[in-house]
Amino acid sequence: MEKLQKHLKQQHQKLKGLPFRKIAPNIVTMLALCAGVTSIRYSVQAEWVKAVICIFLAAFFDGLDGRVARMLKGSTKFGAELDSLSDFVSFGVAPAILMYQWTLFDLPRFGWFFCLMFACGMAMRLARFNTMLDGEEPPEYWHHFFVGVPAPAAAALGIMPVLLSFDNPELLWLKDNTYCAILMAVVTFLMVSRIPTISTKKWRVPDYMFIPLMIIVIFFVSLMITNPWLTLGTMVALYALSIPVGVVVFLKFRREYQERAKA
Repeated sequence: MEKLQKHLKQQHQKLKGLPFRKIAPNIVTMLALCAGVTSIRYSVQAEWVKAVICIFLAAFFDGLDGRVARMLKGSTKFGAELDSLSDFVSFGVAPAILMYQWTLFDLPRFGWFFCLMFACGMAMRLARFNTMLDGEEPPEYWHHFFVGVPAPAAAALGIMPVLLSFDNPELLWLKDNTYCAILMAVVTFLMVSRIPTISTKKWRVPDYMFIPLMIIVIFFVSLMITNPWLTLGTMVALYALSIPVGVVVFLKFRREYQERAKA
């Protein structure tokens, strides 16, 4: 009798449904997934601009879903798994298909291999990220860093030649399949490596920096409107340059942490 009552109670709770705050982050994640799949469609149709826009749109939704979940306190294990699957499609499969259709198809025998390597590297990175969530809390000095290059940034680095080619079609080396293959291999290594890369998730903006930051945002938006591809390409290039800087800062933080631990 007690088991029956417990079963009826569980069924009643299911009928009550899920609160919207639990569903909203998953809706945003599904929008990211739809953008990634749509990018694949445009890549197959050789509509490069639309394919790139969809990947960056997926990155926007990917950055938004976590914030929505934290704001509404709607984080769930289902949402975390869905987010990883969305990231694999949007930032692993979609960029690989785009680069293959754009130039790597012309690299005999090996073009598809580099695309597979990129997608598999993304899958391994996301699997490692999920296992790290259930592991021990990392040391304090890791709080401002990612382990390896995060998924959206890796996708942007992988398709950077396509971005730069929109405003610079005369630069034929951007579409050189050997160069693009090497780039895909390097980005794959950065994804699965344990190289520390800068994370802004826990950055705090001082009060006195609020107005200057708003001016920078307005300037950035104006550049995006007037020169979108040059702006995005510059951002991706600056991120690539930030990787060695992040390593230097990480080593400094780790050394200071170890000195405090010994004291």
